[in-house]
Amino acid sequence: MANDNLNQSETAEAHLDLDPKDEAVADSVLAQESEAISDSNKEEGEFKRTGRMTLYVRRFMRRPSAVFGLVLLLVLIFFALFGSKLGKYRYDDIDFAALASAPNADHWLGTTSGGSDMYAMIVHGLGRSLIIGIVSSIGTTILAAIIGTSIAFFQGWFERVGMWLLDMLLVVPSFLLIAMMVRSSSGMSGWIWLIFGLVVFGWIGYARVLRTLTLSLRELDYVRAAKFMGVGSFTIILRHLVPNLGSVLIINTVLGVVGAVGSETSLSFLGLGIKAPDTSLGTLLNDGQSVILTAPWVLIFPSIVLIMLTFSVQLIGDGLRDAIDPYSRSAGKAQ
Repeated sequence: MANDNLNQSETAEAHLDLDPKDEAVADSVLAQESEAISDSNKEEGEFKRTGRMTLYVRRFMRRPSAVFGLVLLLVLIFFALFGSKLGKYRYDDIDFAALASAPNADHWLGTTSGGSDMYAMIVHGLGRSLIIGIVSSIGTTILAAIIGTSIAFFQGWFERVGMWLLDMLLVVPSFLLIAMMVRSSSGMSGWIWLIFGLVVFGWIGYARVLRTLTLSLRELDYVRAAKFMGVGSFTIILRHLVPNLGSVLIINTVLGVVGAVGSETSLSFLGLGIKAPDTSLGTLLNDGQSVILTAPWVLIFPSIVLIMLTFSVQLIGDGLRDAIDPYSRSAGKAQ
């Protein structure tokens, strides 16, 4: 109590010794500082941190070629989904009065030598190629991500056996096996077997790449901490390792569509892929190469659509790579 009284008396004496003008100035300065602190806190409270996905979208949209590729791909998807509503014929309709007919008012893109409407066949073929490319690319990415990260995570004998299996699978003639699977199928199920074959044999090389990237991730502190806390191995793989490879997975999934469409086109062009009555861009190219002199539109129009598809996806992939890569300056500043 004595100390409190002494402090209060010293404070009172100091207050009495202060010049009234100086006291007014001090109060004014304190009021200004208090207001400045309040404004600063208010501004900090209103500050919103830019999310990662928002940052990626902004960087992607700053690249004109990527935006053009996205718009072009959306137009092609819209054409594949609703283009059949505009035409007069279905892809399996045959007009015997117009065999190998040039483009005209009735058949906008002409007809094949068998009388099928080229417009309707391109719409259906584009949709089939898109389905095969997108589904097989997603399936390949999922398999490669899980198997590749698992091989790197478990280490020891599991990693040695896993790498040995990957090396053995790389020498398997996948192109030939996929062709045999599709050829042995019947009817309209050929495209399903083609997707299955592309997924089963398409993840192997990709898994090796992801395994190499995971070697550095498995040594990080949060992975070690999760192991120490008893978190399950597959939980760590699915929650920590695979998401941290997200940028690589997204880019390779998009670019994988081009590879899958190319594989489907190659097989169908050689007569080893999609079979009639179903059709794809590859089968249309196969039909067109035999009549290129007499009916060039059978080859030209599917070729243009295929080039547009692969070109748009390639532009999107380049844009995503530049948007996600923190060291890329091609998309401008982050903010």
